[in-house]
Amino acid sequence: MILTTVDPLILNLVRDDALTRGLGDEEARMLVEWTVEWAELLGESARSEQDAEALLQRLGRRAKAIGRFVQLWVEPRTRGNASQLAATERFSWPMPDAGLEAPDLMQHILNWEQADRMR
Repeated sequence: MILTTVDPLILNLVRDDALTRGLGDEEARMLVEWTVEWAELLGESARSEQDAEALLQRLGRRAKAIGRFVQLWVEPRTRGNASQLAATERFSWPMPDAGLEAPDLMQHILNWEQADRMR
């Protein structure tokens, strides 16, 4: 697929406020960079514009769920909600330690997601 066809889809994805809502600057930056990197790879491998759109929508949903998980997990009183979200989204990574700071947690999750997608 020609990447220039996918560029507007990627822009729409990263301009969505829901992607980074509630995250600190560092976690938001990491999530956006990860999302763009995967969006470009998926866009290049898509067979059609419709295929690219579907792949990027799924990626966007995954990225938003990761961001929401991090936001919920770092707040002790909402950790149960984070666990429910993890189960609903079928996150395959192990539940993190309770003491992780948000940037470390985001990096841990994105590293796991990266390794999982490469398998």
